[in-house]
Amino acid sequence: MQERLVDRHPEVPADQLVAQMVPPPMFDEVSFDSYIPDPKEPSQAAAVVKAADFADRVNQIHKAAGKKSLFGKKKQISGAGLYLDGGFGVGKTHLLASIFHSSPAPKSFGTFGELTNLVGALGFNNALERLSANSVLCIDEFELDDPGDTMLVSRLLTELSARGVSIATTSNTLPGQLGEGRFAASDFLREIKKLGAIFEPVRVDGPDYRHRDLPPAPEPTAPELLAERAAAAPGATLDEFDALVRHLSTLHPSKFGALISGVSAVYISGVHTVTDQNVALRIVVLADRLYDASIPVTVSGAKLDEIFSAEMLEGGYRKKYLRAISRLLALSRFEVSPA
Repeated sequence: MQERLVDRHPEVPADQLVAQMVPPPMFDEVSFDSYIPDPKEPSQAAAVVKAADFADRVNQIHKAAGKKSLFGKKKQISGAGLYLDGGFGVGKTHLLASIFHSSPAPKSFGTFGELTNLVGALGFNNALERLSANSVLCIDEFELDDPGDTMLVSRLLTELSARGVSIATTSNTLPGQLGEGRFAASDFLREIKKLGAIFEPVRVDGPDYRHRDLPPAPEPTAPELLAERAAAAPGATLDEFDALVRHLSTLHPSKFGALISGVSAVYISGVHTVTDQNVALRIVVLADRLYDASIPVTVSGAKLDEIFSAEMLEGGYRKKYLRAISRLLALSRFEVSPA
């Protein structure tokens, strides 16, 4: 019988959430040396230098913070901050993972959503204490979706920085523009400025490498052929689109990674354009977890670049949706090994 994601009901103990905050498998072996800057984009080479320098500072700060003063107390040294800003697919996550690999343990790496999920699961004080021992906290795809996140993240990062934890992030939005288009950012300008003061912004320009010299979204697979391909791929799952998005609504986003654990390929039938924002944002999280795990995606129905409505692509979450499309298209081009 064909396995389905909707039949999976994963449980992730809260105490494992910190332990699993590491770079995705595709970034296990990356380094500053393995980043290949585009010669047409000088900001990329400059960003590699800045990121490597930041990693050196992380090591120096962590070493200094561990030393005791003449009075037997550990020195209070503030952490450093780096904010890698740029478009999709220009290698920001590669650089962020390189910072992680170059920094001393303990250290943590996760998306912005995973960080807020961690705080929600552990509670603010518990999460703060667990992360305070870190040399660095690496946050991928930093973004503010609502006022609650603004206040929460501002307080958390400010306190961590004061305790000597260095913070590196990637984003598609400059610090001063966080939250723009999503809520009344002007009402939270003080908090946003406070966040911006923690970081040194570094721009990384360039075209999305996932789309360089690649064809447009592939044509959807015929429904009957989709089932055949799913059956022929060991470890693959086959789900109906509406049933899958309903199932996602029953799971906390922190469980989406466990949902696809061990899956070799994902097949989805009856894909269509979504107009509900909550559904769309869950698809974004699922796309991120699938991309992190390099799991091929094959669909029937609508093309993957039509999954979000035109209105959504012009709204406040535009960058999230475009990132999700970019990642889904990359996954749709992966080869699936038959039985």
